[in-house]
Amino acid sequence: MIHLLKDTLGRLRIIGFLEGISFLVLLFIAMPLKYMAGQPMAVKITGMAHGLLFVLYILYVLMAKIEYRWSFKKAGLALVASLVPFGTFWADVKLFR
Repeated sequence: MIHLLKDTLGRLRIIGFLEGISFLVLLFIAMPLKYMAGQPMAVKITGMAHGLLFVLYILYVLMAKIEYRWSFKKAGLALVASLVPFGTFWADVKLFR
C-alpha cells in the first residue's frame, strides 16, 4: 500500500477507492438513516467527507491527465466514473492500472 503513495497515479487510486466507498456509504447507509430513521447527521458527516474526496479525485484525475498525457477520452471516463456508484472501482481496474 505504501508504494501507491509514491506517485500521482497511486495517490489517485487510493483517493478513488476512498471516494467510491464514501459514495456508497452516503447512498446506502447515510441517506436511508436520514429519510427512514430521521438521522440527518449521518448525511451531514458522510456528505462532507465525500465532498472533500470528490474534489480531491477530480484534482488528481486532472493532474494524472497532464502528467501521464492521458487522452481527453480517458480523463473524461475517469471523471464520469466518479458520478456513478461503483464507478471509481471500475476506473481503477480499467483505466488506472
